[in-house]
Amino acid sequence: MEDYSKIIKEELIPAFGCTEPIALAFASAKVAEVLGGDPDYLDVKCSGNIIKNTKSVVVPGTDGQRGIKISCTVGAIAGDASKNLEVLSDIDKDKLPVAHELIEKGYCKVSLKPGVENLYIEIDAGRGEDTAKVIIAESHTNIVYIEKNGVVLEEKASEEATKKEDYDYNFDDIYEYASNADLSDVIDILELQIQYNYEIAKEGLSGSYGSEIGKFLHEDRPDDVERDMVAYAAAGSDARMSGSEMPVVINSGSGNQGITVSLPIIVYAKANDLMGEPLYRALAFANLIGLYMKQGIGRLSAYCGAVSAASAAVAGLAFIKGESKEIAAQALVNSLAGNSGLICDGAKASCALKIASSLNNALLGYKQAQSGLSFNAGDGIVMDNVDETIKAVGRIARYGMKTTDEVILNEMIGNRDYIKEM
Repeated sequence: MEDYSKIIKEELIPAFGCTEPIALAFASAKVAEVLGGDPDYLDVKCSGNIIKNTKSVVVPGTDGQRGIKISCTVGAIAGDASKNLEVLSDIDKDKLPVAHELIEKGYCKVSLKPGVENLYIEIDAGRGEDTAKVIIAESHTNIVYIEKNGVVLEEKASEEATKKEDYDYNFDDIYEYASNADLSDVIDILELQIQYNYEIAKEGLSGSYGSEIGKFLHEDRPDDVERDMVAYAAAGSDARMSGSEMPVVINSGSGNQGITVSLPIIVYAKANDLMGEPLYRALAFANLIGLYMKQGIGRLSAYCGAVSAASAAVAGLAFIKGESKEIAAQALVNSLAGNSGLICDGAKASCALKIASSLNNALLGYKQAQSGLSFNAGDGIVMDNVDETIKAVGRIARYGMKTTDEVILNEMIGNRDYIKEM
């Protein structure tokens, strides 16, 4: 029980902007901190998944700019590393023209680092005669190495760097925790998730962000609570992917997943007078199920995180409605059986559509469970029980879709020569 509360407090944290460009900004701000001032140059090496998830998404606080160079440069000259994933909140925008000038002069060099974890950032920088290096791996603020002038200031062993991937989750224990545990230690962060994620959804519904998927869904059926459970989640992503300067509380290192796993439950609770403890418990359940699935899948993967987050959301919806544990488990399995295989091609406007699609299909899986028409063990990737199905999906995503991930990245950067090498 204490472990699950600890996990929630560690993993459900506020983030300002899409977490991959923000992780780059954080690393850059940290290397500037180590140097004691603005670096003279940045040499950035990162994994393919960092490149994929930074290529097309708007970096908040940059007036609509996209990409690795602006993330790193603004982080280095204007970011505050002490704010972690809110490193670019309240930055001095007078420094944006300076950042653009630096980029034009070749201040920030970027390259792919092969043979590393899917989430990996390495930044070398210099200031005068001083040099520094910062490395982040496995999670977005997990600094595993700091060096200044050739002297190692901080270094984590590999088992420490990956400790967040080793929790002993299982469905029954998560259900027991959400049902009966003392949640007093986590209510504050759950309240923050309710506040932040609902507010950015309302921003997405009222503003002009991305392809306005959430707004379209809401206006199409404005008095339909089930439609709004999908619309609000999509709208939150619309706003976040298009540079909204509003924070969200993340899940599995992802704002889109934090939005997807929480907003359907929040919208339902608001419409049915289930705020307070019923909502806290349902959110604790759904968030932990989402984290459980992503432990196997990996934080960055070719497997779209909207699928696992939507599957966790409908399990949480079953929970808040007072369904049996079996119905919640079946809803989760049905959703995974039907949705798995949706690819991640980076963070960008179309994430909102993938969230809507995943949630709509997940809700259908929930209705299957309610009707006694769930898929059976042996139906494709459906295993003997919910835990084995979750583990199977994790193996498929982490290992089976590894080549898929490489192909996606090569297509996104316009490299067709990879075909000759396969």
